[in-house]
Amino acid sequence: MGSPGGHTGSRPLQLAVLHGPNLNLLGRREPTVYGTGTLSDITESLDALAATLGARLSHFQSNHEGLLIDRIHAQIGVADGIVINPAGLGHTSVSLRDALTGAAVPFVEVHLSNIHSRESFRHRSLLSDVAVGTIAGFGSLSYSLALRGLVGHLRGRPLNRPEP
Repeated sequence: MGSPGGHTGSRPLQLAVLHGPNLNLLGRREPTVYGTGTLSDITESLDALAATLGARLSHFQSNHEGLLIDRIHAQIGVADGIVINPAGLGHTSVSLRDALTGAAVPFVEVHLSNIHSRESFRHRSLLSDVAVGTIAGFGSLSYSLALRGLVGHLRGRPLNRPEP
């Protein structure tokens, strides 16, 4: 495997997509905030996009902080990068932050809603300052934008240069 953040080879990137608490309820939970698409819809869309970008994805969702942390640890030496929607844990979990920084796998933080236009407790993320980038507010498109950004980062392409 190439070094994290410096992958420029032609082998497919190995990326993990992690979904935090309550994202299994997408499609029925507050559709005016989170949309009507399901987590399965997002997974299918991301897998199709990943194929065009030269990446392979693994997907994991949990409502349990410890299981997410275990999955992050399991990415060490396996994944080139992580796309993570930490959900509410992004605002509260020092342990999740420590797992991501300890794993030293580049990651992009995703939020479906614009966390800065919601309740004040959602305005602060414990992950943003250690993430490659943060995408929020574009619904399920946030995941696609995050995937594109992460792949560009890992391939060493500036964001203003179009994909070939």
